[in-house]
Amino acid sequence: MTEGGRRRIGGFSPIHFLLPVLLGIGVVVWMFAGEFSNFDLTAVPLTRRTAACLAVVVLMMVLREVGMTWRYRAITDGDLTWWPALKVCMMCEFTSAVTPSAVGGSSVAMVFMNMQGINFGRATTLMIVTLFLDELFFVLSCPLVVLFTPLDSLFGSVAEEFSVGIQWVFWGIYAVIAVWTIVLYVGIIVKPMLIKRMLLCLFKLPLLRRWKPQAEQMTDNMVAASHDLRHCSLVWWLRAFGGTALLWVPRYLLVCALFWGFLQGSDLWLVFSRQAVVWLVLMVCPTPGGSGLGEWLFTQYYADMIPTATLAMIIMLLWRVVSYYIYLVLGLALVPVWLKKKKE
Repeated sequence: MTEGGRRRIGGFSPIHFLLPVLLGIGVVVWMFAGEFSNFDLTAVPLTRRTAACLAVVVLMMVLREVGMTWRYRAITDGDLTWWPALKVCMMCEFTSAVTPSAVGGSSVAMVFMNMQGINFGRATTLMIVTLFLDELFFVLSCPLVVLFTPLDSLFGSVAEEFSVGIQWVFWGIYAVIAVWTIVLYVGIIVKPMLIKRMLLCLFKLPLLRRWKPQAEQMTDNMVAASHDLRHCSLVWWLRAFGGTALLWVPRYLLVCALFWGFLQGSDLWLVFSRQAVVWLVLMVCPTPGGSGLGEWLFTQYYADMIPTATLAMIIMLLWRVVSYYIYLVLGLALVPVWLKKKKE
């Protein structure tokens, strides 16, 4: 490998790996600066229940990857077998970890599918499908969470300023995602040319004109995707959405397992419901993998459910390790090897 190749991995420079780590560590130090002198691990319960909860956490991690891998198998009609589909899954997770959450790994999934033998045009179509399914999951699941969770518990048990702020942010982001999901549905299923004309008119505005070439490419892909997706059966869509649900639900249950293991008597449905809010907010985070904001949001939002700062730090760090930092480590270890094999 050349000197330049050693400095860069898969197109990412060392700053891509260091920035999210430094942001996360910086926020932890800032939030708990006054607590480090009182940090007491003996206050953290280490019992069989704790060990069992960590085993459940690992199981949720596996189910999450199974769901994502299954979705890639489903949308490619089995053209991606389990191992290539898992490679696409892991490379998307790694990309999500080193790019802003608003970008995400799914937005470049067509590159990874193409590396595994899927025609680039078809891969672009399927990438749009995954984006649509992820947005659709939030559009359908968030109202259910709100319906079955009292609002004064979902938003109102924490500090008043935070409670009001998180409500406005949640509903604002939800509204944007709902509109975008409708645009994607109409664009790839119903009237692709109508959506194309509307978006291109929008990008003629002075503030958006600089992104018009990207908008033209996106709308061209949307029209091409529509032609292919209109022939997909209901069973095909149900399998793809089932994989999407299996991808997201374990993310929420993972935190439920941590609370079950470390805090007996926790309201696990409330923990689950708040995870829906957390992940919705992190979807538009401008930092890599939601680093910084994720750590701060978790400790603030669950402050009323965790009695000590030490325990809050432990649970938050475990959550971030298994939901985020592990993908940085796996990406550093696996992605360069897979990219090298592909070039050979």
